[in-house]
Amino acid sequence: MGMCLPCLGGAADDVVQTPDPDTRRKQLAEAAEKRQKENVHRGIKNPESVERKKKKQEEMEKQQMNSSSTGGGGGLRWQVG
Repeated sequence: MGMCLPCLGGAADDVVQTPDPDTRRKQLAEAAEKRQKENVHRGIKNPESVERKKKKQEEMEKQQMNSSSTGGGGGLRWQVG
């Protein structure tokens, strides 16, 4: 039976060089960040708009918490929409 070995002259051309561990780690980290960003924004056409709305909502809630804690009154609440 014959052996399945490539020709020794062309063997060096077929070898794929793997990057050093630091480069490989950096590539894997970049790929993971890219996948994470894609998953966060999946199904959203305009992610910047969503972020702005979210920040605005958080500011409104923070403002309400501050006004209700310092106001101390039992008056009517109103919301600007």
